[in-house]
Amino acid sequence: MINLTIGEKVWQAVVYFILILLSLICLLPFLYVVAVSVTPESEVLRRGIVIIPETFTFLAYKEVFISHGIGQAYKITLFRTIVGTLLNVFFTVIAAYPLSKKYLPGRSSFLLFIVFTMMFGGGLIPTYLLIRSLGLLNSPWVLIIPTLISAFNLVIIKGFFEQLPAEIEESARVDGASELQSLWRIILPLSLPVLSTISLFYAVGHWNSYFDAIVYINDSNLMPLQVILRNILLNVATQSADSLANSGAVSTFAVQMAAVVVTTVPILIVYPFMQKHFTKGVLLGSVKG
Repeated sequence: MINLTIGEKVWQAVVYFILILLSLICLLPFLYVVAVSVTPESEVLRRGIVIIPETFTFLAYKEVFISHGIGQAYKITLFRTIVGTLLNVFFTVIAAYPLSKKYLPGRSSFLLFIVFTMMFGGGLIPTYLLIRSLGLLNSPWVLIIPTLISAFNLVIIKGFFEQLPAEIEESARVDGASELQSLWRIILPLSLPVLSTISLFYAVGHWNSYFDAIVYINDSNLMPLQVILRNILLNVATQSADSLANSGAVSTFAVQMAAVVVTTVPILIVYPFMQKHFTKGVLLGSVKG
């Protein structure tokens, strides 16, 4: 057991106090949102800031799920997040693996083209015309295919692959393994930290994205969760509190907070399981360029 001096103990206590204070600063806004979503309007008006409700009501969540099409939006968002992330990681790995080999013909030119796309884009109108010519408008695939490979994530995975000892693959080739077998059986199991990190990047991006759906989709049944949340935040505020009260619902503010909770909690549940790989994956994949 390490014996600390009085000065070290005081410094340690100060550090813990600062960390606890910063944690509370980050946590309190979310607790406030959750509390308001389950608190009657009268109590919110009486107390002002509510962290621990005295009375609970889930009418705001009922209003969100029944009146705003959250269920269908969840299906679209889950499809986009799960299928999109799997395809993103697959094609990013398939592209990054050969680019990590210095003996690949034209490697420098390919990398130059990829980095170029990180700094320059075609713009919204040319992209829209391209999407329309491909027949992807009003399709759930328009939320996945145009962003199939992120140049930034590709560079991170490529850098990770370059750090793996070349002797591992050489020994696999001596045993008769092909490039795909080496990738599947050796490289990918060693790359779980960076793959978990990239998967988290892609999944959070899919879950939070809404602008592409607004631009490329007109069918309300194909709108993802974040678009529905945006519509709730914009439209519910225009309704009078009396109209909601007459329909048996709660205040507009509670409905808005309930919509925020419904769209935020799932990704918060997933994140802790990926966090242990997050820092390690980013650092290992970004040492080399």
